[in-house]
Amino acid sequence: MSPTITTSSEANGNVSAATARAAASAAASAEAAGPQPVTMAKALNTALADAMSADSSVLVFGEDVGMLGGVFRITDGLTATFGEQRCFDTPLAESGIVGMAVGMAINGMRPVIEMQFDAFAYPAFEQIVSHVAKMHNRTRGAVKLPLVIRIPYGGGIGGVEHHCDSSESYYAHTAGLKVYTPATVADGYRMLREAIDSDDPVVFMEPKKMYWTKDSVDLSELRRLHEEGTTAGRGTEGRAAVARPGTDATLIAYGPSVPTALAAAEAAALEGRSLEVIDVRTIVPFDDETVCESVRKTGRAVVIAEAHSFASVSSEIVARVQERCFHYLAAPIRRVTGFDVPYPAPKLEKYYLPGVDRILDAVDDLQWEN
Repeated sequence: MSPTITTSSEANGNVSAATARAAASAAASAEAAGPQPVTMAKALNTALADAMSADSSVLVFGEDVGMLGGVFRITDGLTATFGEQRCFDTPLAESGIVGMAVGMAINGMRPVIEMQFDAFAYPAFEQIVSHVAKMHNRTRGAVKLPLVIRIPYGGGIGGVEHHCDSSESYYAHTAGLKVYTPATVADGYRMLREAIDSDDPVVFMEPKKMYWTKDSVDLSELRRLHEEGTTAGRGTEGRAAVARPGTDATLIAYGPSVPTALAAAEAAALEGRSLEVIDVRTIVPFDDETVCESVRKTGRAVVIAEAHSFASVSSEIVARVQERCFHYLAAPIRRVTGFDVPYPAPKLEKYYLPGVDRILDAVDDLQWEN
């Protein structure tokens, strides 16, 4: 039988479940109508609050996610609103965090856990591979594992190793896991709500350098669309997006590389080239249809990612496109990625990360003379 989840008891001075719902409703009502400048961090924070308000089995925990609100403040205010039983700090033990989440998910809860930084998740990797990814299959479908593992990832923040890894390939290679990575503020909200609703485990990769980017977004409208279950509010899983239409070549990117691809496409337009940009959105499941439709149209492609190129998600994308679009290709598919070295010191990361110039060089190398 699923346990009853409530907020912290009044004896401990925490808010009740009814108070939490009222506070969330008041916050929603206070939002200005229509699109407003919203950061990715705010969209993710709102998605967590809305999910916790809508479903009492959703709870959030991890290192410093409680009163501090997380290193990047993504969980800011959740403990004050929902109490310490539903948003709380844990010891510095990633394996223990994931192991506890597995037990909670098996027993009817929907835990959302934060790994704080990408490389900090490695101590929990055995739990993720051996239990999170395999529990549903191991029990012949009898046990579901509705668990979200939030991982801030990627570079561009002036951090060092263990703070700027791009570890998506490890999770994408592990059968039984879904892997999401939003590249826009609106998708941050939509995709996190969808991940929390999923009965399968989701590794939710958040591009940390994009936390403070802003888009004009109507969060109240996104909430309404999600709650109504419309196609516009849900259905991002396994569906790539055409971030910019074009006709000459396709730039395929995900997460933190999408803005870089868009900037390259903008620069290419000044030179007379029309580049289409595809935002993969969910690495697993992967949208072959949208990606390949674009490549068949343009005949040329460049895959862009911050992660190392060897044995990577970018390798898989190249292989899938080549298998499905071989007779449409006018040139070999190129890749622009991080180099196959450990993440460098902050002063060197601009040389390591894919940039507009490297992308444009790859586009120039697509055998236009033929």
